[in-house]
Amino acid sequence: MEIRLRVFRFQPEKDQRPRYDVFTIETDPTERILDLLEYVRGDVDGSLAFRRSCAHGVCGSDAMRINGRNLLACKVLVKDLGTSEITVEPLLGLRVIKDLIVDMGPFLEHYKSVMPYFINDDIPADGKEFLQSPEQRARFDDTTKCIMCAACTTSCPSFWSNTEYVGPAAIVNAHRFIFDSRDTGAAKRLEVLNEQFGVWRCRTAFNCTEACPREIKITQAIAEVKQVLTSGKLE
Repeated sequence: MEIRLRVFRFQPEKDQRPRYDVFTIETDPTERILDLLEYVRGDVDGSLAFRRSCAHGVCGSDAMRINGRNLLACKVLVKDLGTSEITVEPLLGLRVIKDLIVDMGPFLEHYKSVMPYFINDDIPADGKEFLQSPEQRARFDDTTKCIMCAACTTSCPSFWSNTEYVGPAAIVNAHRFIFDSRDTGAAKRLEVLNEQFGVWRCRTAFNCTEACPREIKITQAIAEVKQVLTSGKLE
């Protein structure tokens, strides 16, 4: 089939404003959007810039807006879009470095602010390891699936309006440790999330849940963190 691929182009050091380049491509409906971008960069315009790594939906590096939705280019097939007109743009809310590449620095700073690592200075009684029941492990299983693609945070209207908001991805990663029975840093993380630009900036738009390529129940996780802050109880 023939598709018309519109690609956002912008290099701040050279361009006064963004533009869209259009490429007409003969392709198979089962090709991925990433394959189309690779074709353009390899055979048509080598200056096209975008991120990619594993190309199998694991690393999250090729998150971008495809026909107005935050998606991973390596997971979306041409036939999934149901149209021969495809527009590819960078994620919203983050500074464009070049073309489809955005500055992930602010996003990663928010991630680091919630201490996304295991905190426990105690030593298990047997000196070996901290044990959990299957039920305790299941309590935070969903939020362990985050691949840090930023699709959720950059789909959030609250983040668009103020990038100081810590964002869904940071809250998801805080949730993963707050509800881990082996971790002792919940109070510190909850203090961060209870600040002005913390969890209360969430307006429950559900954009984050819709955008997540790993199908994490993000809005539910955010609500559970809010519940802990209002009740003072980890359940």
